[in-house]
Amino acid sequence: MSFFPTKDPLPGDTQASDAIAHIVAPRSVDLGGFQVHRALPSAQSRMVGPFIFFDHMGPAVFKAGIGVDVRPHPHIGLATVTYLFDGEIVHRDSLGTAMPIRPGAVNWMTAGRGIAHSERTAPERRGGGEPLHGLQLWVALPKNDEETAPAFAHTPASDIPELREDEVTMRVVAGTLHGLRSPVVTSWETLFADVRLRAGAPLPLGTEHEERAIYILSGEIEIGSDRHGPERLLVLRPGDRITVRATTDAHFVIVGGAAMDGPRHIWWNFVSSRKDRIDAAKADWKAGRFDLVPGDTAEFIPLPE
Repeated sequence: MSFFPTKDPLPGDTQASDAIAHIVAPRSVDLGGFQVHRALPSAQSRMVGPFIFFDHMGPAVFKAGIGVDVRPHPHIGLATVTYLFDGEIVHRDSLGTAMPIRPGAVNWMTAGRGIAHSERTAPERRGGGEPLHGLQLWVALPKNDEETAPAFAHTPASDIPELREDEVTMRVVAGTLHGLRSPVVTSWETLFADVRLRAGAPLPLGTEHEERAIYILSGEIEIGSDRHGPERLLVLRPGDRITVRATTDAHFVIVGGAAMDGPRHIWWNFVSSRKDRIDAAKADWKAGRFDLVPGDTAEFIPLPE
Protein backbone atom coordinates (compact mmCIF):
# COMPACT_ATOMS: atom_id res chain seq x y z
CA MET A 1 0.00 0.00 0.00
CA SER A 2 1.20 3.50 -0.72
CA PHE A 3 2.07 5.87 2.12
CA PHE A 4 -0.85 8.31 2.14
CA PRO A 5 -0.20 11.73 3.70
CA THR A 6 -1.27 12.03 7.32
CA LYS A 7 0.09 13.27 10.62
CA ASP A 8 1.94 11.01 13.03
CA PRO A 9 -0.11 8.80 15.35
CA LEU A 10 -0.89 10.39 18.71
CA PRO A 11 0.34 9.48 22.17
CA GLY A 12 -2.20 7.20 23.80
CA ASP A 13 -3.53 7.00 27.32
CA THR A 14 -1.12 7.24 30.24
CA GLN A 15 -0.13 3.78 31.42
CA ALA A 16 0.46 2.53 34.94
CA SER A 17 2.12 -0.75 34.01
CA ASP A 18 5.92 -0.60 34.03
CA ALA A 19 5.93 -3.23 31.27
CA ILE A 20 4.57 -0.74 28.71
CA ALA A 21 6.96 1.86 27.33
CA HIS A 22 4.49 3.70 25.07
CA ILE A 23 0.86 3.60 24.06
CA VAL A 24 0.20 4.81 20.52
CA ALA A 25 -3.22 5.95 19.28
CA PRO A 26 -3.33 5.52 15.48
CA ARG A 27 -4.29 8.30 13.12
CA SER A 28 -7.23 7.34 10.90
CA VAL A 29 -7.83 8.36 7.30
CA ASP A 30 -10.78 7.53 5.03
CA LEU A 31 -9.45 6.18 1.72
CA GLY A 32 -12.81 6.03 -0.02
CA GLY A 33 -15.01 3.29 1.35
CA PHE A 34 -12.66 2.12 4.08
CA GLN A 35 -10.61 3.57 6.91
CA VAL A 36 -6.92 2.98 7.56
CA HIS A 37 -5.53 3.38 11.08
CA ARG A 38 -1.77 4.07 11.13
CA ALA A 39 0.14 3.11 14.29
CA LEU A 40 3.72 3.25 12.96
CA PRO A 41 5.77 5.28 12.46
CA SER A 42 4.94 7.38 15.52
CA ALA A 43 6.77 10.10 17.43
CA GLN A 44 7.34 7.73 20.37
CA SER A 45 8.34 4.64 18.37
CA ARG A 46 9.66 4.93 14.83
CA MET A 47 10.24 1.15 14.68
CA VAL A 48 9.50 -1.96 16.72
CA GLY A 49 12.05 -4.57 15.72
CA PRO A 50 12.17 -4.29 11.92
CA PHE A 51 8.58 -3.00 11.68
CA ILE A 52 8.66 0.59 10.44
CA PHE A 53 5.07 0.92 9.20
CA PHE A 54 1.81 -0.46 10.62
CA ASP A 55 -1.54 0.10 8.90
CA HIS A 56 -4.80 -1.46 10.10
CA MET A 57 -7.35 -1.52 7.23
CA GLY A 58 -11.07 -1.61 8.00
CA PRO A 59 -13.14 -3.46 8.96
CA ALA A 60 -15.34 -2.27 6.10
CA VAL A 61 -17.99 -3.49 3.66
CA PHE A 62 -17.86 -1.95 0.20
CA LYS A 63 -20.85 -0.62 -1.69
CA ALA A 64 -21.50 -1.85 -5.23
CA GLY A 65 -18.81 -0.73 -7.67
CA ILE A 66 -16.37 0.21 -4.88
CA GLY A 67 -13.21 -1.56 -3.76
CA VAL A 68 -9.52 -1.12 -3.08
CA ASP A 69 -7.75 0.72 -5.89
CA VAL A 70 -4.13 1.41 -4.96
CA ARG A 71 -2.53 2.32 -8.29
CA PRO A 72 1.02 1.20 -9.18
CA HIS A 73 3.62 2.83 -6.94
CA PRO A 74 7.27 2.15 -6.02
CA HIS A 75 9.18 0.86 -2.99
CA ILE A 76 12.84 0.51 -2.04
CA GLY A 77 14.68 -0.78 1.04
CA LEU A 78 11.79 -2.62 2.69
CA ALA A 79 9.47 -5.61 2.51
CA THR A 80 5.70 -5.17 2.51
CA VAL A 81 3.66 -7.71 4.48
CA THR A 82 -0.05 -8.06 3.68
CA TYR A 83 -2.23 -10.14 6.01
CA LEU A 84 -6.03 -10.19 5.85
CA PHE A 85 -8.71 -11.23 8.31
CA ASP A 86 -11.53 -10.80 5.79
CA GLY A 87 -11.92 -10.03 2.09
CA GLU A 88 -9.49 -10.23 -0.79
CA ILE A 89 -6.93 -7.95 -2.49
CA VAL A 90 -5.20 -8.73 -5.80
CA HIS A 91 -1.47 -7.93 -5.72
CA ARG A 92 0.40 -7.25 -8.97
CA ASP A 93 4.03 -6.23 -9.20
CA SER A 94 6.77 -5.39 -11.68
CA LEU A 95 8.19 -8.91 -11.40
CA GLY A 96 5.05 -10.14 -13.16
CA THR A 97 3.36 -11.48 -10.01
CA ALA A 98 -0.45 -11.55 -9.99
CA MET A 99 -1.65 -13.03 -6.69
CA PRO A 100 -4.88 -12.68 -4.71
CA ILE A 101 -4.27 -12.34 -0.99
CA ARG A 102 -6.98 -13.99 1.13
CA PRO A 103 -7.56 -14.32 4.89
CA GLY A 104 -4.78 -16.03 6.80
CA ALA A 105 -2.30 -16.12 3.92
CA VAL A 106 0.85 -13.97 3.77
CA ASN A 107 2.10 -11.85 0.86
CA TRP A 108 5.72 -10.86 1.55
CA MET A 109 7.13 -8.57 -1.14
CA THR A 110 10.80 -7.61 -0.83
CA ALA A 111 11.43 -4.31 -2.59
CA GLY A 112 15.21 -4.33 -2.23
CA ARG A 113 16.73 -2.01 -4.84
CA GLY A 114 13.33 -1.26 -6.32
CA ILE A 115 9.92 -2.67 -7.21
CA ALA A 116 6.51 -1.30 -8.22
CA HIS A 117 3.18 -2.87 -7.34
CA SER A 118 -0.56 -2.28 -7.20
CA GLU A 119 -3.34 -3.55 -4.93
CA ARG A 120 -6.93 -3.77 -6.12
CA THR A 121 -10.27 -5.45 -5.58
CA ALA A 122 -10.99 -7.79 -8.51
CA PRO A 123 -13.83 -6.67 -10.84
CA GLU A 124 -15.93 -9.75 -10.04
CA ARG A 125 -15.89 -8.84 -6.31
CA ARG A 126 -17.35 -5.34 -6.75
CA GLY A 127 -21.02 -6.26 -6.72
CA GLY A 128 -21.60 -4.87 -3.23
CA GLY A 129 -21.13 -6.39 0.20
CA GLU A 130 -17.44 -7.18 -0.27
CA PRO A 131 -15.67 -7.04 3.14
CA LEU A 132 -12.17 -5.82 3.90
CA HIS A 133 -10.25 -6.18 7.14
CA GLY A 134 -6.52 -6.64 7.49
CA LEU A 135 -3.05 -5.31 8.05
CA GLN A 136 -0.32 -3.98 5.85
CA LEU A 137 3.07 -3.77 7.53
CA TRP A 138 6.48 -2.75 6.27
CA VAL A 139 9.69 -4.23 7.61
CA ALA A 140 12.99 -2.48 7.07
CA LEU A 141 15.70 -4.56 5.43
CA PRO A 142 19.14 -5.01 7.02
CA LYS A 143 21.70 -2.54 5.65
CA ASN A 144 23.45 -5.35 3.75
CA ASP A 145 20.17 -6.29 2.04
CA GLU A 146 18.78 -2.87 1.17
CA GLU A 147 19.97 -3.21 -2.44
CA THR A 148 19.07 -6.88 -2.85
CA ALA A 149 17.09 -8.04 -5.90
CA PRO A 150 13.33 -7.57 -5.53
CA ALA A 151 11.34 -10.71 -4.75
CA PHE A 152 7.85 -11.91 -3.91
CA ALA A 153 6.78 -14.81 -1.68
CA HIS A 154 3.25 -16.06 -0.99
CA THR A 155 2.55 -18.41 1.92
CA PRO A 156 -0.95 -19.95 1.94
CA ALA A 157 -3.01 -19.87 5.12
CA SER A 158 -2.76 -23.66 5.46
CA ASP A 159 1.02 -23.41 5.91
CA ILE A 160 0.91 -20.96 8.84
CA PRO A 161 1.38 -22.88 12.13
CA GLU A 162 -1.51 -22.58 14.54
CA LEU A 163 -2.15 -23.35 18.20
CA ARG A 164 -5.82 -23.96 18.89
CA GLU A 165 -7.04 -24.62 22.42
CA ASP A 166 -10.30 -23.97 24.27
CA GLU A 167 -9.44 -20.39 25.17
CA VAL A 168 -6.55 -19.52 22.84
CA THR A 169 -6.06 -19.47 19.08
CA MET A 170 -2.63 -18.30 17.96
CA ARG A 171 -1.09 -18.23 14.49
CA VAL A 172 2.62 -17.45 14.12
CA VAL A 173 2.84 -15.54 10.85
CA ALA A 174 6.58 -14.82 11.07
CA GLY A 175 9.29 -15.93 13.49
CA THR A 176 8.74 -18.19 16.50
CA LEU A 177 6.49 -18.06 19.55
CA HIS A 178 5.38 -20.68 22.10
CA GLY A 179 7.02 -23.50 20.19
CA LEU A 180 5.53 -22.60 16.80
CA ARG A 181 7.82 -21.60 13.92
CA SER A 182 6.56 -19.89 10.79
CA PRO A 183 7.87 -21.03 7.38
CA VAL A 184 7.92 -17.41 6.17
CA VAL A 185 11.51 -16.45 5.36
CA THR A 186 12.71 -13.13 6.79
CA SER A 187 16.04 -11.32 6.50
CA TRP A 188 16.00 -10.09 10.11
CA GLU A 189 14.85 -11.59 13.41
CA THR A 190 11.13 -10.93 13.18
CA LEU A 191 8.00 -11.73 15.21
CA PHE A 192 4.43 -11.49 13.94
CA ALA A 193 1.64 -13.44 15.66
CA ASP A 194 -2.16 -13.31 15.34
CA VAL A 195 -3.87 -14.09 18.67
CA ARG A 196 -7.46 -14.58 19.81
CA LEU A 197 -8.23 -15.06 23.52
CA ARG A 198 -11.49 -15.91 25.22
CA ALA A 199 -12.52 -13.67 28.12
CA GLY A 200 -10.37 -14.49 31.15
CA ALA A 201 -7.69 -16.38 29.20
CA PRO A 202 -4.01 -15.50 29.79
CA LEU A 203 -1.11 -15.47 27.32
CA PRO A 204 2.41 -15.24 28.81
CA LEU A 205 5.11 -13.47 26.78
CA GLY A 206 8.76 -14.16 27.56
CA THR A 207 11.91 -12.22 26.79
CA GLU A 208 13.21 -14.11 23.77
CA HIS A 209 12.30 -11.20 21.47
CA GLU A 210 14.18 -7.96 22.08
CA GLU A 211 11.42 -5.57 20.95
CA ARG A 212 7.68 -6.27 21.07
CA ALA A 213 4.40 -4.45 20.60
CA ILE A 214 0.76 -5.49 20.83
CA TYR A 215 -1.93 -4.00 18.59
CA ILE A 216 -5.50 -4.60 19.75
CA LEU A 217 -7.96 -5.24 16.94
CA SER A 218 -11.06 -5.92 19.04
CA GLY A 219 -12.04 -6.57 22.64
CA GLU A 220 -10.11 -5.59 25.74
CA ILE A 221 -6.92 -6.91 27.33
CA GLU A 222 -5.20 -6.35 30.66
CA ILE A 223 -1.47 -6.03 31.33
CA GLY A 224 -0.63 -5.53 34.98
CA SER A 225 -3.35 -3.27 36.34
CA ASP A 226 -4.06 -1.53 33.01
CA ARG A 227 -6.89 -2.35 30.63
CA HIS A 228 -6.63 -1.51 26.94
CA GLY A 229 -9.26 -1.45 24.21
CA PRO A 230 -9.21 -1.56 20.41
CA GLU A 231 -6.97 0.46 18.09
CA ARG A 232 -4.09 0.92 20.48
CA LEU A 233 -0.48 -0.10 19.91
CA LEU A 234 1.18 -1.06 23.21
CA VAL A 235 4.98 -0.88 22.87
CA LEU A 236 6.47 -3.12 25.56
CA ARG A 237 9.69 -2.49 27.44
CA PRO A 238 12.53 -4.82 26.49
CA GLY A 239 13.46 -7.60 28.88
CA ASP A 240 10.17 -7.87 30.80
CA ARG A 241 8.17 -11.07 31.12
CA ILE A 242 4.48 -10.21 31.00
CA THR A 243 1.09 -11.88 30.90
CA VAL A 244 -1.63 -10.59 28.61
CA ARG A 245 -5.08 -11.41 29.96
CA ALA A 246 -8.32 -10.96 28.02
CA THR A 247 -11.00 -9.14 30.01
CA THR A 248 -13.44 -9.74 27.11
CA ASP A 249 -13.04 -11.92 24.05
CA ALA A 250 -10.07 -10.23 22.38
CA HIS A 251 -8.22 -10.27 19.07
CA PHE A 252 -4.74 -8.76 18.80
CA VAL A 253 -1.43 -9.11 16.99
CA ILE A 254 2.09 -9.17 18.40
CA VAL A 255 4.89 -7.68 16.29
CA GLY A 256 8.58 -7.13 16.94
CA GLY A 257 11.97 -8.78 16.73
CA ALA A 258 15.58 -7.70 17.14
CA ALA A 259 16.36 -3.99 17.23
CA MET A 260 17.28 -2.79 13.73
CA ASP A 261 20.91 -2.21 12.75
CA GLY A 262 20.66 1.56 12.91
CA PRO A 263 18.02 4.22 12.16
CA ARG A 264 16.09 4.40 8.90
CA HIS A 265 14.85 7.31 6.82
CA ILE A 266 11.32 7.02 5.46
CA TRP A 267 9.89 9.26 2.75
CA TRP A 268 6.65 8.33 0.97
CA ASN A 269 7.12 4.66 -0.04
CA PHE A 270 10.90 4.62 0.30
CA VAL A 271 12.95 3.36 3.26
CA SER A 272 16.73 3.51 3.50
CA SER A 273 19.63 4.00 5.88
CA ARG A 274 20.86 6.69 3.45
CA LYS A 275 19.08 9.93 2.54
CA ASP A 276 20.86 10.11 -0.82
CA ARG A 277 19.42 6.70 -1.78
CA ILE A 278 15.91 8.02 -1.17
CA ASP A 279 16.69 11.06 -3.34
CA ALA A 280 17.83 8.72 -6.11
CA ALA A 281 14.61 6.68 -5.83
CA LYS A 282 12.54 9.87 -6.11
CA ALA A 283 14.35 10.78 -9.32
CA ASP A 284 13.97 7.26 -10.72
CA TRP A 285 10.20 7.15 -10.16
CA LYS A 286 9.70 10.64 -11.56
CA ALA A 287 11.74 9.76 -14.66
CA GLY A 288 9.91 6.46 -15.21
CA ARG A 289 12.92 4.25 -14.56
CA PHE A 290 11.07 1.70 -12.41
CA ASP A 291 9.73 -1.34 -14.26
CA LEU A 292 6.01 -1.34 -15.12
CA VAL A 293 3.43 -3.59 -13.45
CA PRO A 294 2.20 -6.08 -16.10
CA GLY A 295 -1.58 -6.05 -16.29
CA ASP A 296 -1.83 -2.63 -14.61
CA THR A 297 -0.05 -0.09 -16.81
CA ALA A 298 -2.78 2.46 -17.51
CA GLU A 299 -2.18 4.62 -14.42
CA PHE A 300 0.18 5.16 -11.50
CA ILE A 301 0.63 7.25 -8.37
CA PRO A 302 2.83 10.25 -9.17
CA LEU A 303 5.68 11.35 -6.94
CA PRO A 304 4.36 13.71 -4.24
CA GLU A 305 5.49 17.26 -4.77
